[in-house]
Amino acid sequence: MGKWGRKLQRSKASREPRKRFTLFCEGKNTEPAYFRALKTKYRNALIDWEILPAEGVPLTIAQNAVARKRAQKKKNLFEANDEVWAVFDRDIHPNYNQAVSMCAAHGVGVARTDPCFELWLILHFRDFDAPIDRHAIQTELAKICPEYDPDKSKNLDCKKLMESVLDAEQRAERQLSLRERENNAFGCPSTTVGALTQAIRTAAEKARSKP
Repeated sequence: MGKWGRKLQRSKASREPRKRFTLFCEGKNTEPAYFRALKTKYRNALIDWEILPAEGVPLTIAQNAVARKRAQKKKNLFEANDEVWAVFDRDIHPNYNQAVSMCAAHGVGVARTDPCFELWLILHFRDFDAPIDRHAIQTELAKICPEYDPDKSKNLDCKKLMESVLDAEQRAERQLSLRERENNAFGCPSTTVGALTQAIRTAAEKARSKP
């Protein structure tokens, strides 16, 4: 059959799209500043986030993340492979364990921190294993980063933290191991934000290595 008589076929995509990470979180200043810096550093992975009202968190965050994950599964294969994460603190919020269980049951990643997200930021600089509350953690971060003011806008230049993401992941893993040995996996202090940054970093490296 001549070339004009060949059956036309839709060509297959030669390259998978970059993986997208959709994050649901509560913080208005600190978390978005960190994720913006992360998005700049790992630009080969797509990162979006939605800030939710403080009422009902972390359960509200879990519910919204699960709803987004369900919607993704109904779409095409590429979007179904994108990741949805819930980012929340224990602090004094109710339903913390319920939120973690809900996310795990529906394939939603959990970047949880006890007591608060600022613990994860401290781990970019040093190990930290004192079981203190949110206010004390924020005071510790302010000692390390004078520009961080927990009583005002909590502004922090997160760009300088990006060179220490891997160090923070390793410190967080050691911290989690200590909690597990204490039979208190969700105990204070602990964070799984490192699992999120590791997933983003891995996706970015994979996308960069493709032709």
